Amino acid sequence: MGSDHDHHDHHGHDHHGHDHGAGHSHAPKVSAGNQRRVGLAALLTGSFMLAEVAGGIVSGSLALLADAGHMLTDFAALALAWFGFHLAARPADWRRTYGFDRFSVLVAFVNGLTLFVIAAVILWEATERLQSPPPIAAPTMLWVAVLGLVVNILAFWMLLGADRGNLNIRGALAHVAGDLLGSVGTIAAALIIMGTGWTAADPLLSVFVALIILRSAWGVTRDAAHILLEGAPSGLEADTVAADLTANVDGVESVHHIHVWSISEERPMTTLHARIRPDASPTLVKAAIRERLQSRFHVDHATVEIEEGDHAPLCR
Repeated sequence: MGSDHDHHDHHGHDHHGHDHGAGHSHAPKVSAGNQRRVGLAALLTGSFMLAEVAGGIVSGSLALLADAGHMLTDFAALALAWFGFHLAARPADWRRTYGFDRFSVLVAFVNGLTLFVIAAVILWEATERLQSPPPIAAPTMLWVAVLGLVVNILAFWMLLGADRGNLNIRGALAHVAGDLLGSVGTIAAALIIMGTGWTAADPLLSVFVALIILRSAWGVTRDAAHILLEGAPSGLEADTVAADLTANVDGVESVHHIHVWSISEERPMTTLHARIRPDASPTLVKAAIRERLQSRFHVDHATVEIEEGDHAPLCR
């Protein structure tokens, strides 16, 4: 992907024991299927969101308006995820040597923060309505909620076929799953109001939707922040990598100065120093380390520094 400057090969590239690995690419991995499914789900969600706002205003239902607010964040999340996939497909250049994959992580982080704001607004309004419940047109509320459930099921089904290892896909699924549960709850609230006249069911249900939103917000924001702060991916902590390489790569005496991070959830990176036995071949050990990192930890980009004898390079 890209020009010769964008995609280059480090096979055999070695400066004083420093090696980047063979044949790695700086071009991002982007699934056209992910982008297409997210785009269709965004169109579906955005179209119905307008109908749900109208239904909430006409019926006086906070639960519908809360669900519409969540659906608005769904639409924003899906649209930004689509744009993130589109931008991430661009090749790396000399100023952005890792490409644009991080943009999708930034999008996920912003989407998570917006969910916190939406949930706070819903909880505030629910408190006001519990103190003074307004009249609610339950039949209108019911039919709009049923249509919303159908739309959310379709959007959820579309996203299930995408790569769920991607942070934006997981975030989108969390959004839509929350909407789906919210629609089910809104239907239940409408039926309760129609059967008993207890209008407090509507703001109480909106609190339930807000709690679902908060749960989604926390998970997506936490995972995105961990990547943006260069945290080690789960299962790829420095001590785990050091122990595994020392135990499984012949010739390695110890592994240290390990740094592990990821550009996105699909692109883990690592740099490390390996001290080897005097009789071991640096070239063979480096190749074995890279192969082990790829097969055991799915790391395609590794920078390996070999230390031999008493003349090991000093590195901080």
